[in-house]
Amino acid sequence: MNKDLVKIILVTAGAVLFNLVFWNEKLAINTVLFDAFLLSALFFLYPTARKSATVNWLLLGHLVSLIMVVVHNTDLSKIAFVVTLLLIAGFAEYTHRSAWFAGGSMLMNLVMVVASFVESIKINKGKPAKRKGVSRFIRFAIFPLILVIIFFLIYRDANNAFSDIAGRIGVQLEVFFGHFFDFFSWQRLLFLLLGLLITGSILLKSKLDYFSTRETRMNDGLQRSRKSLLQKRKGGFFQFVEMIMGKMASGMMALKNENTTGIISLVLLNVLLLLVNCVDVNFLWLHFQYKPGLPVYKMVHEGTELLIVSIVLAMAILLFFFKGNLNFYKRNRWLKYGAYAWIIQNAMLVSSVFLRDYYYILKHGLAYKRIGVLFFLLMVLIGLITVFLKIWSRRTNYFLFRVNAWAGIAVLVLATTIHWDEFIAGYNLKRKNTVDLDVSFLLSLSDKALPLLDTNIVALQKRENDARLQKHNSQPVCDTCFIEELKQREIQFVQKQKELTWLSWNYADAYTKKYFRKKGLITAIN
Repeated sequence: MNKDLVKIILVTAGAVLFNLVFWNEKLAINTVLFDAFLLSALFFLYPTARKSATVNWLLLGHLVSLIMVVVHNTDLSKIAFVVTLLLIAGFAEYTHRSAWFAGGSMLMNLVMVVASFVESIKINKGKPAKRKGVSRFIRFAIFPLILVIIFFLIYRDANNAFSDIAGRIGVQLEVFFGHFFDFFSWQRLLFLLLGLLITGSILLKSKLDYFSTRETRMNDGLQRSRKSLLQKRKGGFFQFVEMIMGKMASGMMALKNENTTGIISLVLLNVLLLLVNCVDVNFLWLHFQYKPGLPVYKMVHEGTELLIVSIVLAMAILLFFFKGNLNFYKRNRWLKYGAYAWIIQNAMLVSSVFLRDYYYILKHGLAYKRIGVLFFLLMVLIGLITVFLKIWSRRTNYFLFRVNAWAGIAVLVLATTIHWDEFIAGYNLKRKNTVDLDVSFLLSLSDKALPLLDTNIVALQKRENDARLQKHNSQPVCDTCFIEELKQREIQFVQKQKELTWLSWNYADAYTKKYFRKKGLITAIN
């Protein structure tokens, strides 16, 4: 069979499957069905991808994400599932080493999906079907069908049992055609088009392999290049350097001048950062204390964002100094020493930011942003290590971004293995006597946290009432507001479950449903 025709059949089948399993459902067990179809079709169309080590590692991470969609059903697991699926398709269809370029190729697939779909539709050049054969079939079929209809009506009126069976068949046909026309409503047709867009973007390879071609020119190792002054001045980056350094940026002494400027800059920056680190070591590492009357966020949380920006900017400065031929300059030893010291000191600054976040968590408990800061600091540390390797081994920026992208994907997949809403609720509730709980935030967590909140809701309500009484020196307006809010969340959970079928089954919802059944608090779940 024509391969283009196979692609069209698979894309169309995938769109129909997408429509059937995801319409008015959430991503859950239905994701397994759709994913199994997509991966089977992808490896059927591009069989050489199964031999790729990169595709196999991505497939492992993808399966972990898929399992977590069914088990935890968090937004993070769904994001990881989509990202890894797109990358598998990108590496299966194109020649890539970097996740960034593979992502670019998938973006190109999305943009060109309509063109790829139309291009795959080819009219077979075989002999046209004979009209005579079709007309003969119609003539042979019409008379027997008329006879069947006549005798069906006679038997239906003559036999009551047969009439009942025919009536039930008629009812089932009405139901079938009713669902059939519901399936082809405008909303369902738009959803079908969305399925075509998604399936086509994944399965149809665009002929514009711009990102694949561009990556073939990328290398991990730096190579010394010789350019004339005229060629250099055509680049915007050199114009920026020349604007700062003037004539020192060109000529025979250009590299020496850049090296000297870099050494002076890194010495001054290291001295400045050393002062900041000494203050942090004294204030945060050795003698930290919560000051009564002073909010914790003013002590440890304010300025964290700026410190993170400073670390990222520090890495950008190193990339600026080690951008090209300066890596091969024989007298750049002290520049490298300054860079290594700058990396080590920024790693210390990362530790200080971690301590700030840690102290904030001890006082106020876990929250999304506080956990996000921890993951970001982990990625920053990985970035600092790769910058060190880049300078030490004379690697390119391509190497730097490629390795960090793979590290980010690994961290993303590993992060899906924890249900963070449940983890946050469990951590904060275990420390409800020592942590300043944000009860409103806890009640906004996902449904998986409802059993933990239900177990502790009376204590949480009392804690909130006491806090209001102490703060405002007056009785709270509502003694049971949070209890009522939790009950409303339970009712909403029941209503959502009623609207879903087995296609939306996931362990997180099943766990919550089982808890409320056992407690007897919810009896309306089918």
